[in-house]
Amino acid sequence: MRRILSSLLIVCCLLKAYPQDGYSIRLHLKPYTGGKVYLGYYYGKIKALADSALLNGNGDGLFSGKEKLPGGVYFIVSPNRAILFELLMDSTQHFSIDADSASLPASIVFTGSPDNTIFQAYTRYTAAKGQEIMATQKELATKHSKADSAAVRERLKNLNTELQQYRENLSVKYPSSLLASLFRLLKEPEVPPASRQPGGKYDSGFAYRYFKQHYWDGVDFTDARLTRTPVFEPKLDKYFKDLVPPEADSIEREADMMLLQARVSKPMFQYLLVYFVQKYVNPEFMGQDAVFVHLFEKYINTGEAEFFTEKYRKFLNDRAYSLMANLIGQPAPNLEMVDTTGALRPLNGVSAPFVVICFWDPTCSHCKEIVPRLDSMYQAKWKAEGVKIYGVMVDGGREAWLQFIKDHNLADWIHVYETKEHAEATEKAGLASYRQLYDVYQTPILYLLDKDKRIVAKKLSYQQLDQVIDLKLHQKKSN
Repeated sequence: MRRILSSLLIVCCLLKAYPQDGYSIRLHLKPYTGGKVYLGYYYGKIKALADSALLNGNGDGLFSGKEKLPGGVYFIVSPNRAILFELLMDSTQHFSIDADSASLPASIVFTGSPDNTIFQAYTRYTAAKGQEIMATQKELATKHSKADSAAVRERLKNLNTELQQYRENLSVKYPSSLLASLFRLLKEPEVPPASRQPGGKYDSGFAYRYFKQHYWDGVDFTDARLTRTPVFEPKLDKYFKDLVPPEADSIEREADMMLLQARVSKPMFQYLLVYFVQKYVNPEFMGQDAVFVHLFEKYINTGEAEFFTEKYRKFLNDRAYSLMANLIGQPAPNLEMVDTTGALRPLNGVSAPFVVICFWDPTCSHCKEIVPRLDSMYQAKWKAEGVKIYGVMVDGGREAWLQFIKDHNLADWIHVYETKEHAEATEKAGLASYRQLYDVYQTPILYLLDKDKRIVAKKLSYQQLDQVIDLKLHQKKSN
C-alpha cells in the first residue's frame, strides 16, 4: 500500500509540474542571473509578446499558462530586449530549453519537444550549408574562364539541391509537422524547362500561368499555425503584387477563394480578412478600393467579422459608404453648387467630353502649389480638347477663394461652392454630404469624368491625370 501511495504521490507531483492542459516551458539561460525574459511570436509582419518570465539567480525561468498557445513560430527575448532564437510551438507545449546566449544556436538543447529538436537540427544544417553557398558564390565572382565558372555554378546548384532535398526528406518523414508546413510555404514552383513547354520552346505566358497555378501547392488555408509565422504574409504579398492582375475583379476572385477555404478555421479566416481589408481600404492603386467595398458587403456587413472592435467596425462602415458612391466606372454623384455670382451650376449641367473635378482650398499650402500648375496644364492641352474643370471650393472662405482666382487668373474654370443653406438642408434630410460622396478629407483631390459623368479616374496627380486624358482621347480618335 505504501508503494502504491508513494507511486501515486510521484504521479501527482509530475502532473502538477507538467499539467496536461495549457503550456509549461522551462528555460535555463546562461549567463543571466536575473531579469525578465519574454516569449514572443510572429503575426504576419508584427512581432508580439505571448508571455514573460522572471529568471532566478541560476538563470532559470518558467513560461506557463492554463490555455494552450496557438501553434506557430515563437522566439525568446533576452532581458535586454534582443531576440535570441526561434522555436516552434505546436501540439507539445510542455518542454524545457537550455541555452547559452554566448554560443547560439549551437548551445540550444530542447528536452521533451521532438518538433524543436528536429527544427534545431535543421537550423544547424542550413547554417552550415548557407556558409558553403556563400563561399561558393564568392568563388564564382573570382572565376574568369567559362570552364571554371561553369564548374562553380554546378557546385552551387548541387548545394541548393541538397538543401531542398533535406527539406523534402523532413516533409516526407513528418508530413503534418509545422516544419513541413513552413517548407511548403517556402517552396516555389519550378517551371518546366523550355523543351517541355508548348511547342518545345520557352513561352512566357505558359511560365506565368504554371507558376501562378502551382504557387500555393501543398499550402493548407485551414492551417491556423501559418498565421503565426514570418513567411506566410510575404508569400501573400508576392502573390498579389506579382501574379494577380491589379484589376479589382481579379483580386476579389482570389480573395474570395482563399476566404472560402479558410472558413472552417476561424483564426485563418480572421487573419486573411484583416490582411485584405488593411491592404485595400486605402489601396496603392486607383480602383482597388472596390475590393474593400466588396469585402465589406460580403463579409463585414453580413456579420462574419465580429472580431473587429466596435470602433474599427464603425470606421470600416463609414469608409465603405464613402467609397460606394465614387467607384471607378460608376456615375458621379451630382453636385448642387453655386458659382462666384451665386448662380446655380450643378455638375450634371456641365457638357464636355471630359470633366475634371478639383476639390481645393485657397488657404491650403499644397493647393496653392498644385492649382496653378493644374491650370497651366489645362491651358496648354486640355482646353483645346474641350475638357472643362469644375473647381469646388472646400474650405478657406469666400474672400480668399475669390482673391486666389483673381491673382492666378483662373478665368476658364467653372468655380463653385456649397452654400451654408444647402449644406444644412442636406444634413437635415439625412443625406450624404459631398465630402462623403467624393471621399474628400484632404485637398486637393482630382476626379476625371467622361461625357456621361461616369468616374474614369480619381485621386491622381495632375500629371497622372494628363496621361489618362491623353490615353482616352487617343482611344476616342482611334474609334
